[in-house]
Amino acid sequence: MQIKIAGGRIIDPAQKIDRIDDLYIVKGRIAALGEEPDGFIADEEYDAEGKIVCPGLIDLFTHLREPGLTQKGTIASETAAAAAGGITTVVASPNTKPVVDSTAVAELVQDRASDAGMARVLPLGALTQSMQGEQLAPLHALASSGCIGFTNGRHPIDSSRVMLRALEYAATHDLLVVFQAEDRALAAEGCMHEGTTATRLGLNGIPAAAETIEVSRCLILIEETGVRAHFGQLSCAQSVLLIQSARERGLNVTADVAIHNLLLTDEEVNGFNSLFHVIPPLRSQLDRAGLRQGLVTDTLDAICSDHQPQDAISKEAPFAATEPGISGLETLLPLSLMLVEQQLIALPQLIEKLTTGPAKVLGIEAGSLEVGSDADVCVFDPEATWTVNSETLKSRGKNTPFINTELKGRVTLTLLNGQPVHRLKQ
Repeated sequence: MQIKIAGGRIIDPAQKIDRIDDLYIVKGRIAALGEEPDGFIADEEYDAEGKIVCPGLIDLFTHLREPGLTQKGTIASETAAAAAGGITTVVASPNTKPVVDSTAVAELVQDRASDAGMARVLPLGALTQSMQGEQLAPLHALASSGCIGFTNGRHPIDSSRVMLRALEYAATHDLLVVFQAEDRALAAEGCMHEGTTATRLGLNGIPAAAETIEVSRCLILIEETGVRAHFGQLSCAQSVLLIQSARERGLNVTADVAIHNLLLTDEEVNGFNSLFHVIPPLRSQLDRAGLRQGLVTDTLDAICSDHQPQDAISKEAPFAATEPGISGLETLLPLSLMLVEQQLIALPQLIEKLTTGPAKVLGIEAGSLEVGSDADVCVFDPEATWTVNSETLKSRGKNTPFINTELKGRVTLTLLNGQPVHRLKQ
């Protein structure tokens, strides 16, 4: 199939391209930017005038829920949501039932993603068996079965000895380890940021130290082992400073932030709206400012959705008793565009945080429109408005605090390997 995407503003941070031009796709690969290739005859021409053409987005952390939690979402439903959000590659959490701690489960996830054909799914494997923090999972076998990295999620590894051995093994085989830092004892039964809002509402708080102490412990062990490490979904300003200091010492560490932590604060929890119940929690205004500073100074390499679809019943309880998480695949891009509108970041730099940045974290060849690369392409209208509701969301999870909100910026076309997987109906 040969496709011409005509007259769009092509933004490819990997190649430092930002210009109005044509994009040509042949047999699932980028054939040319600008000048038409010899012998090119378009099977389809897409008018992208007034739209942005960029590499398909890469989301560093999503819960696809399958296997085991299909009442919340399936690989088919959630990758369809990813395609609708312009996301062509998703990194999937191993926190399923059963967890991804065997080659059989890892291959099942990838097979079902391949059958759905909507997005490229890169599974994370469990760092320890059943994510219980005691015995190492078969990391080498899981890596050979397609796992892009390893994490214990927010299931703690209390023993620093076990953690050290896991990182030593990962470093030996050059495996990526992903941390979602939280000290279990300090987090206790907290459900939101420990601050004046939690006190006023009478809710148990999670102090910023629950994250920063665990970040500090992990960094010491990373320095000891030299492992390639990534910190996912940071929420505190102090965590950003710790990552910055670690990099200055030469540690091979990267970090990302969820888009909702860049936009919202703990003050949003007023009214006990469970749609604002997330872990890590929405933090203070000072923490949000620190995260934003880390983004613009490139201490934070990427923005992710931290997509966690929930069924309706999971959010229908008193705030502290509800399941945490936001359904965020389809709102990742429009919410991120708010940062451009607020003049915090330029559009090319934002796209870098959603494409090239995540690709570098993972160590994969993706996130670019370079000639010869896979034609994973996102086309979006930055001025188009749409309302987030149960009809417009393809995800099974409708749990977003932006429900019934009008957002600006909508994906009109998503290509995966040169094949349209999402096309906005006009």
